[in-house]
Amino acid sequence: MSHLLENMRKLYSLICYCCLALSLSAQEAPKASDNIVPNPGFERYSATPIGWFYKGSHFTDVMKYWSSATGASPDVFGPKVRVPSHWAAKGFGQQRAHGGKSMAGITAYGCEHGKPHCREYLQIQLSEPLVVGQEYYAEFWVNHLPRSLQINSLGLCFTQEKVDTKIDVPLDFTPQIIAEEIISTPGNSWAKVSGRFTAERPDEYLIIGNFCPDSMTQAYFGVANHLNYAYYYIDDVIVRKEEPIVDVPVSDDDLTRIPLEQGKLIPLKNIFFDHDKAELLPRSYVELRKLLQVMQQNPTLVIEINGHTSSIGDFDYNINLSHRRAKAVVDFLLDNGIRAQRARYKGYGSTRPIASNDREEGRSLNRRVEFLVIHK
Repeated sequence: MSHLLENMRKLYSLICYCCLALSLSAQEAPKASDNIVPNPGFERYSATPIGWFYKGSHFTDVMKYWSSATGASPDVFGPKVRVPSHWAAKGFGQQRAHGGKSMAGITAYGCEHGKPHCREYLQIQLSEPLVVGQEYYAEFWVNHLPRSLQINSLGLCFTQEKVDTKIDVPLDFTPQIIAEEIISTPGNSWAKVSGRFTAERPDEYLIIGNFCPDSMTQAYFGVANHLNYAYYYIDDVIVRKEEPIVDVPVSDDDLTRIPLEQGKLIPLKNIFFDHDKAELLPRSYVELRKLLQVMQQNPTLVIEINGHTSSIGDFDYNINLSHRRAKAVVDFLLDNGIRAQRARYKGYGSTRPIASNDREEGRSLNRRVEFLVIHK
């Protein structure tokens, strides 16, 4: 009996040691940083896709957070998308998504063969800007339409400003990640395009597509009855930091460093909403987390969130829109543990401009969110 108890004690000690070792290993192992691409698998929609897209604005209206960088329209494929019969006959929409149930699709070659919309681009605002000097890993998965041409040169390009070209034109940018070899996906398989780069600018936007002209793109004619353009499905986009993580320098005008005084108005930088909507876009949470930190470090602080718009549009509509946007910021604070008594909100519409509404630069400044220190 004593031998049995002794063996049980040894077994128990061994199990505890293994659990402790695993725990320490998990703590010491470097964690992969978060993906900074919102809606990376194209699973979330702003509106129900009920047809095919012919303009970039159609794609932008339907796909949550993503937009078309030009007048040409990428396509969305998912459970509720109806592909027109004449396009379905060419094989469009028969491929299953790499992950989840949805994916996007772009034409990436065929300008010299007269293909309308010969270049289509997917664009998204990252949930945080790139950090200069930080190394990043990026990847996306692709699958070509079986009868379409197979090409190289698909890549990822990062920009500081959003590209909003109204016409259907190729973009002449230099991508940070590019597929050097022709991308072949036999048997409806998916191929990964990936790479690493070091950020040279605090870029905020990511664009996916072919940034090379047809003359500089390699193309492979895989089948006899091929189409005269290259079409690729895109899915599961990732951009994340690699170790070591570079510290982000904090400027003197950072929200966490601004002195708090009763009656003081403090602007919130980089708060983004969808056009004519009150839903916060993912990029907003960098600043909102700073505001939350300020509230947590100052437990007696009481603030009023103020929303403002430009003068474009109906007066009463703008008052309501600014009110709802201010409420969205307060809702974020309440959802993260701030008591309701500490955060009020009010919408002023266009009644308190800080710049002229005669030009877009001024209207952009007037569309803002700020907070008033009620009590410190």
